Amino acid sequence: MRPGTLLLLGVLVTLASCRPKPAYDLVIRHGTVYDGTGGEPAVGDVAVLGDSIVAVGDLGGARGRVEVDATGLAVAPGFINMLSWATEDLLVDGRSQGDIRQGVTLEVFGEGWSMGPLTDTMRAQLIAQQGDLTFDVPWTSLGEYLDHVVSRGVATNVASFVGATTVRIHEVGFVNRPATPEELARMQDLVRAAMAEGALGVGSSLIYAPANYASTEELIALARAAGESGGMYISHMRDEGKGLLTATRELITIASQAGVPAEIYHLKASGRPNWGKLDSLIALIDSARAAGLRITTDMYTYPASSTGLDATMPTWVQEGGHDAWVARLKDPAVRKRLLVEMRGDAGFDNAFVNAGGADGILLVSFKNPVLKPLTGKTLAEVARMRGTSPEETAMDLVIEDDSRVGCVFFTMSEDNVRREIQLPYMSFGSDGGSMSSEGAFLLSGTHPRAYGNFARLLGKYVREEQILTLTEAIRRLTSQPAENLKLSRRGRLAPGVHADIVVFDPATIIDRATFDQPHQYATGVHHVWVNGVQVLRDGEPTGAAAGRVVRGPGYRAAAN
Repeated sequence: MRPGTLLLLGVLVTLASCRPKPAYDLVIRHGTVYDGTGGEPAVGDVAVLGDSIVAVGDLGGARGRVEVDATGLAVAPGFINMLSWATEDLLVDGRSQGDIRQGVTLEVFGEGWSMGPLTDTMRAQLIAQQGDLTFDVPWTSLGEYLDHVVSRGVATNVASFVGATTVRIHEVGFVNRPATPEELARMQDLVRAAMAEGALGVGSSLIYAPANYASTEELIALARAAGESGGMYISHMRDEGKGLLTATRELITIASQAGVPAEIYHLKASGRPNWGKLDSLIALIDSARAAGLRITTDMYTYPASSTGLDATMPTWVQEGGHDAWVARLKDPAVRKRLLVEMRGDAGFDNAFVNAGGADGILLVSFKNPVLKPLTGKTLAEVARMRGTSPEETAMDLVIEDDSRVGCVFFTMSEDNVRREIQLPYMSFGSDGGSMSSEGAFLLSGTHPRAYGNFARLLGKYVREEQILTLTEAIRRLTSQPAENLKLSRRGRLAPGVHADIVVFDPATIIDRATFDQPHQYATGVHHVWVNGVQVLRDGEPTGAAAGRVVRGPGYRAAAN
């Protein structure tokens, strides 16, 4: 080798050794940064070291070990799904593709039912009632479930409320009677234990059996137990249709008497005759807030709900649990009574009536392979095929499938959806799973909200209809729910906050899932990081299991 060549190599080695080492693990450069607080966005950089954001703004010449150019793209905190039913999905596929591809970095569970605490009987029932998705149930407590999800590997963070239904089943079972003082005291202790394990508060879902059997006083007692360590009360209210305003007053009473913040799950006026009640509903909430109560709401961005055929039947027929319900549906006398009550006003939040009848009920999920060809048909279509009334068809399908049968109910006004989106205290939750468009997930249909809820907000309602600014929409997807949940290190882009970050294109983000073809991913999200680890790169999952358990304000490490 020539001497000159040796000299040149030496100079290059010296220069390389003098270059400053990267100051950060990650730098996202030149994006339009929305910090989540509602402030004006600014073009700048975001720097990450370990699992945390350490700098936001102009980083000058400081480099990152990994550098991502976000020119022309929005950089925002990861989105919070305030109502997720990915509890089982994540045990089967921890990539959380349906939500990760929309920018969701935190799944919040616990609408009435939580995955703990369980008795041995409850655990056996959870296994017996599995459908397309199967999984082991090695946990007992809610904290153990959350740890189990993370130990298996999950892309998103997970958190949960403890279910009021769950603790009632744990102590009272499926019978329609008040809890005894001793049972209620044990239920309160279960809530306190779950809070110590990291639960965010207590959640209820009051249109269903056996949750519907709980009195207002029982719910106040459970909410008060959660409030002792900073938890909140969150509820699918007792009625979203004819009794909507009465149900809202009950929630306000629970919050006031228990001394806790409260949130209304998926705010809506269900059923055409009730659409006009939205003004009175908003007035009730605004009045409670003006009086000093912290009442907030969340919603999904569609005019159709999704639940089971149990929501078309009064809860008396479901007393005793699933097997007792199915047995009653075989009794001619019970069926005769149900025919009348399902068609009219029987004093319950009747999803059959709210949907305008069987034409407004889409069948999307069956366990029985023989029935799966009915997926995507309306209840009315199946009734005509069988030559039976829609009500009898619903009863027969529950018997034949040995399940509640998953359905979509077209019950809401699109105009009301737009008005609700604009409420300043509104956050967003899919009320759906986080699925993959592959494997066992394709054996059933689903509501498109499982794949499109958040992208639909940003694409349809922000960009196309301009009913909300992008800055405000991001605030309501990030810092607002984080503040409601008392999560100090989530929901913002600021030094010291966990690095849950989404980079997306405001000009292209959109939902693609439809009611006819729901298993379609949203598009427009380029990159997602969870706790500083990239879980989505160029729109595709990396497979990284970066998710952690996010615990509430009452968490005590020794309790978990």
